[in-house]
Order: sequence, then structure tokens, then C-alpha cells
Amino acid sequence: MFNVTKYIRDWIKYIIYGDPVTNHIKRGLKVGKNFSMLEDVVLDHSHIFHIEIGDDVTMAPRVHVLAHDASTKHGLGYTRIGKVTIGSRVFIGASAIILPGVVIGDDVIVGAGSVVSADVPSGYLVAGNPAAIISKTEKYLSRKRDEMKTVPRFGQEYTYGARVSVEQTEEMNAKMKTRIGYIV
Repeated sequence: MFNVTKYIRDWIKYIIYGDPVTNHIKRGLKVGKNFSMLEDVVLDHSHIFHIEIGDDVTMAPRVHVLAHDASTKHGLGYTRIGKVTIGSRVFIGASAIILPGVVIGDDVIVGAGSVVSADVPSGYLVAGNPAAIISKTEKYLSRKRDEMKTVPRFGQEYTYGARVSVEQTEEMNAKMKTRIGYIV
């Protein structure tokens, strides 16, 4: 459901503080082209200069990318820090957490809710806590391409951004007999 209060609050923050990605870049974030950061993504503010993100990267809502670990502060007197590198053509699912020192290769999908505590090689889908390799990315996408042939597909007009109507949402749900569909 659309939250008007959150929408207004986010726009006020944007007007006062500016674009968060631009501000992060000014503080040392390295980011490639076509970076998409959805709502409530947290890039480690205090160690943003230890994070590098490649081209064509999407972070779904509530992703956390951490470049420091303060669990050692009381016991050792030091906070552990680690550079985080995220390759190109990477999708990081909702509420995933990327921990300090992790390198994520190119053409990677990180499943929603995953905790990535170790490096992820290029070309793999990982998921879980801790994240583990599930499949090669291309094999996963191939299965989804085949699935698309058997389930309904919907255009951009069926999104909240295009102000989808109640009738359209009912139509979508009626057509999704296997509970699955695809939207542009």
C-alpha cells in the first residue's frame, strides 16, 4: 500500500540533504553507471569510502552494505574494517546484508534476506544465511525464461508508478493461476 507520509518525509529529506548517492560519492563511494538504490538502502555511512560498486547494479529495498564491524571494539579496543567490492550486473535482493571485506563478482544475483559473509564468484546466484551458491546465474535465468513462456506477462501499465487500477490488479490476480507472473 502506498504510504503518503513516508513519501512526503522522503521528499523533504531529499530537498534538505540532496541525493544520497551523490552525497556518498562526495564522501568517497566509488560507483559505476546505472546504479539503482531503492528505498531504505543503507550504505555504511561512516566507512562509505571503503565501498566500490560496478556498473548496472540494483539494490532492492532495505539492503545493507557494511564496511565496518564494531563487535570487536569493546574486546579489542578496535573496530574491524573491510573494503567491499560489488561487481557489474549485480542484483541484490531485498533486506540482504553484505558484510565487511566481501567481494561480489560480476553477473551475480543475491537472494532476498541473504547474509553475504564470504566472497561470491562471478556468474552465480547465492542465497541464505550465510549466503551459499544455489546455481549459476545463467542457468537460473534460463529456467526463468522458460517459465515466462507458461505464465502471464504484464506491461508497465500494471505498476504503481503507472497508477495501476483496482480492475487491473484484479485482472492480474485472476490470470496468475500458478501464483506466478512477470511484469516489464
